[in-house]
Amino acid sequence: MKINARKLALRILDEISENREFSHIVLNRTFDSYEIESIDRRFISQIVLGVLENQIRLDYYIRKLSSLRFGRIDQSVINILRMGLYQLSDMDKIPESAAVNEAVKLAKAISPKYGGFVNGILRQFIRLNKQVELPNKNKHIVTYLSIAYSYPEWLISLWIDQYGISFTEALLVANHKIPELSLRVNTFKTDRETVIKNLENQGVIAISSEHLDEGIIIKSMNGNSVKQLNGYEAGDFIIQDLSSMAVASHTDVNNGNLIIDVCAAPGGKSTHFAQKLKNTGCVISRDLQEDKLEKIRDNFARLGLSNGRIESYDASILDESLVDQADIVVVDAPCSGLGIIRRKPDIKYNKTPEGLKELEVIQAKILDVSSKYVKPGGKLIYSTCTLNKGENEDIVDAFLRSNPSFVLEFTPETFFPNQHGSDGFFIARLIRRS
Repeated sequence: MKINARKLALRILDEISENREFSHIVLNRTFDSYEIESIDRRFISQIVLGVLENQIRLDYYIRKLSSLRFGRIDQSVINILRMGLYQLSDMDKIPESAAVNEAVKLAKAISPKYGGFVNGILRQFIRLNKQVELPNKNKHIVTYLSIAYSYPEWLISLWIDQYGISFTEALLVANHKIPELSLRVNTFKTDRETVIKNLENQGVIAISSEHLDEGIIIKSMNGNSVKQLNGYEAGDFIIQDLSSMAVASHTDVNNGNLIIDVCAAPGGKSTHFAQKLKNTGCVISRDLQEDKLEKIRDNFARLGLSNGRIESYDASILDESLVDQADIVVVDAPCSGLGIIRRKPDIKYNKTPEGLKELEVIQAKILDVSSKYVKPGGKLIYSTCTLNKGENEDIVDAFLRSNPSFVLEFTPETFFPNQHGSDGFFIARLIRRS
């Protein structure tokens, strides 16, 4: 039976609203439960992620166009309106009649009275040439940016305080662009030129990264799925963002090194170090949850790397057996994820200023504990996928003040979507004095 894509998209949005689950979890669970053609998968994903990415702006439209108070509108009807308004405002190839009529059908299925309500709001939006006046940008910059780009006001204020107004708006614009997929070549098995040629033979358009020797940037998949490509199961490459690749790419290693990755899932950095070691030495990859450990094991096995030791361990608890043992310790700390919002738009609705402060306490503790494993002359790498100085520079600065035996090897790197075309990412490299 043919899947009703909009009906399924509504069901996913309702689940996310009701259970406060992350979109990628609900999308994957739904796609695993139904036989859905690839064109419908892409359409459903575009609507669900597009609605979430633009939710504050869409809700602003609803409030402006509805005579009924927002809080009194049924949650499913709100999601129907969000879907309809998003199709009208952001999906140029969707006919207006299809966007309106399909939304009305979904609303009528809930209650006949909602059909006219939804029809009225969407038709009014069309009559306004799909334009609703936003707050004055010059007078209310935080509110304007919050609504125009659908970010909580507290987060807009945080970034303006840390990076300034112009930079913050450029960051918001970049976060609304579809991120490119990047792959890391498994140099233990093959080389970049061979992988790119193999991808091109399958209709994939790919180019080499200018800054990372193992990096490949995908310009077009042409309908292909990465995991179904020839070369994926063979372990020729792994999906990894360019910013994350920089952790191992910019770190010198020697064959036989002991490397400890204390928060390793899903294993991108661990396997990168393992391949740089040419399957010598040992990479201890640790995390807590079994499903995360299983992903690490799968990646090591698929890439043909046998120098990994995957263990369940709490990074905040000192392991006395590893004190002063490691050549390199990697702390990819649990963080707010504010650097990967363009991939997971619902992150921005699930964080709070108080939550960020709680994370900073955890990050500081994990960094302090992990530093004990670094041997004299060894390296300590601290990284996050967030763009919040409180979790990045401030953590490193406080650590250095309390641990004079460590010094910065280089000035910390921060990757920004608007500057580097990558995820938002922070890397600090420290050396323990000999």
